[in-house]
Amino acid sequence: MSSIDSKPRVALFVTCLVDLFRPSVGFATLKLLEDAGCVVSVPEAQVCCGQPAYNSGDRKDTVAIARQVIEAFEDYDYVVAPSGSCGGMIKDHYPALFAAEPDWQRRAEDLSARMFELTSFLVDVLKADPVAAKLEAKVTYHDSCSGLRELGVKAQPRALLGSVEGVELVEMQTPETCCGFGGTFCVKYGEVSTDIVTRKTADIAGTGADMLLAGDMGCLLNMAGRLKREGSSIQVRHVAEVLAGMTDMPAIGESK
Repeated sequence: MSSIDSKPRVALFVTCLVDLFRPSVGFATLKLLEDAGCVVSVPEAQVCCGQPAYNSGDRKDTVAIARQVIEAFEDYDYVVAPSGSCGGMIKDHYPALFAAEPDWQRRAEDLSARMFELTSFLVDVLKADPVAAKLEAKVTYHDSCSGLRELGVKAQPRALLGSVEGVELVEMQTPETCCGFGGTFCVKYGEVSTDIVTRKTADIAGTGADMLLAGDMGCLLNMAGRLKREGSSIQVRHVAEVLAGMTDMPAIGESK
């Protein structure tokens, strides 16, 4: 067996929001995985995980999407996403979609067992706590709902940030409280969503942090938008960008 064959074969699930709004997160994820010794592929046939349809009650389209995702990510040792939301959809909800189809349920369960959120994969699977990045910044971290409650992502990003030279992590009073995004929730219940995110940005500002980090683009876009409307100077970035040492480009919501 060659040395490359002995490395974990990892498929990167890019996610829609990373692809469309923040490709740098995908490149940062790729760098982190390769630096940790993985052979990474990005299957061209991948599509949305189906969560928007699922949360809207459209089970027919969700199942059709899930079938395509399952087929696209077979034959890899692991599948990794820079998103607890998409990771949670695939890992926690896919198997139940095929309760009446044993063969597809087996395939969904197989994918579920190989599916990981990025920081969880680096820490829990690869045991790769230290990173080589440097950044002089005071940061605070938001625990996204799906990553925290469906996948148990809490200590892992903090462990990795603890190895970034120059980073000081200051906690919010309510890091586990929802930011108000909730996918279609923020569209259906705009006033409630705005109230929730306004409470969140006040908590963020109260930390005195220079930078807000999280592991889900939906949350980050929502909080960045509110902070910008409030005139805040706090930068907003995906945690992968900091861990990979890729913070040269403008933060989320900043002009080029």
